Amino acid sequence: MRAWYVPPETDVSAGMVKDMAEKKEDHKFPLNTIYFYLTEGCNLRCRHCWIAPKYQKGSNSYPSLSLELFRSIIAQAKPLWLSGVKLTGGAPLLHPQIREILEEIRANDLRLTVETNGLLCTEDLARQMAACKRPFVSVSIDGSRAETHEWVRGVEGSFEAAKEGIRNLVKAGLKPQLIMTIMPRNRNQMKAVLHLAESLGCGSVKFNILQPIARGEKMHNAEQVLSIEELVEIGEWAENVLSPSTSLRVYYSHPLAFHPLSRMFSNNGDGCMTCGILGILGVLPNGSYALCGIGETVPELVFGHAATDLLDDVWENTPVLHQLREGLPHRLEGICGECLMKSRCLGSCVAQNYYRSKSLWAPFWFCEEANRRGLFAATRRPPQS
Repeated sequence: MRAWYVPPETDVSAGMVKDMAEKKEDHKFPLNTIYFYLTEGCNLRCRHCWIAPKYQKGSNSYPSLSLELFRSIIAQAKPLWLSGVKLTGGAPLLHPQIREILEEIRANDLRLTVETNGLLCTEDLARQMAACKRPFVSVSIDGSRAETHEWVRGVEGSFEAAKEGIRNLVKAGLKPQLIMTIMPRNRNQMKAVLHLAESLGCGSVKFNILQPIARGEKMHNAEQVLSIEELVEIGEWAENVLSPSTSLRVYYSHPLAFHPLSRMFSNNGDGCMTCGILGILGVLPNGSYALCGIGETVPELVFGHAATDLLDDVWENTPVLHQLREGLPHRLEGICGECLMKSRCLGSCVAQNYYRSKSLWAPFWFCEEANRRGLFAATRRPPQS
């Protein structure tokens, strides 16, 4: 597998890191987490994927982030208050030096989050992930039966392989999260998927709404997705019926305006599940800095390259990041601008909103559509004078 070339100027001197550390107190917006999109390839062909990586099978391979560049980014990010990293993809476990990357994370005492399809999650890798600080691993399974999961994921045998990956994580002492993206074909398997998660030893289940980005946009345009009425109804059922039926934590990815307050603030609730957009930065497989993985499809949300641009400069001086820091949440438009949850939700997904409208302040599609259909709760708006 090829790795991107790293020119000599990417070396981070001890003096440069010291200078950045001395400036640490000046950072009003700490860089909490870096999302590393490690590989351009993926060993699945998921029909709904918002990244749309290239399918990688057998001897064919696609570029991945070099280990040297990964180390350089971590060294530059720590003085900016970096506390954790998320490894995602493509398929992060496809990276040819994933073991070295995990060791680098452990050695730097960084909190680890991994999003994986589970296929390459061996016992050895599971133990290495478990050795990192506060590890959290999620594995995608999109149905309670192989035929359903593999219809979504596009590769025969992936259902049993994903389950084996979860078993390896549990054997290593982890409580992985099972993630299922809801579609018309699998919506009736949600309860069975929850039972599957219980039987495998998972710690939580997250039901994702299919987002209209990349391949997901094609499914939305072809009307191969659930209607907003169905999504709202499923959300109410998941929050009020499914969640109380299990000891596992159950998350449903509708916006905060649709969460019951009892779930949001209780000990058994999901709290405030937002991406923390003001404290994250994405790194694409080619080493480019971006808002997140959306940089794969939206070039204007790419902010330079780790091989040529200092992270401190990117984090402090990128115009789009400045706009977000100064504009959220008060510049949000439409229903998101009216919503009482906007200070916590921050528009749900700025990347998604920009993808659809080319505006950072556009309302989230789910809330906009729900409002249009009269499904947005009046209690989440300011009282009318």
